[in-house]
Amino acid sequence: MYYIYMLRCEDNSIYTGITTKIERRMQEHFTQNEKCAKYTKYHKAIKLEALWITEDRVHASKLEYAIKHLKKEEKEELISKKIELETLFIERLECEKYKRTNPYF
Repeated sequence: MYYIYMLRCEDNSIYTGITTKIERRMQEHFTQNEKCAKYTKYHKAIKLEALWITEDRVHASKLEYAIKHLKKEEKEELISKKIELETLFIERLECEKYKRTNPYF
């Protein structure tokens, strides 16, 4: 399983990433250890905002790329569930391949 996640940072920016081990990856980001992303090394992650699961890396990478290219306003709407993946990406992604899950594991 692959996880696609969105993190809120102290400066209110949003970081998007993928992983196969969500608990480990969150620890790396939140503790800012040597394995955290370069972005979260300089923008402290404070909250896991959204989380999706998919079965393979190809689909995970496609969703990560699509989210990273959204405007900040669209990312906020996706986080708050005011808008769904299908609304944003119906023509670009196989949205049925992704399941939104509780970000509080």
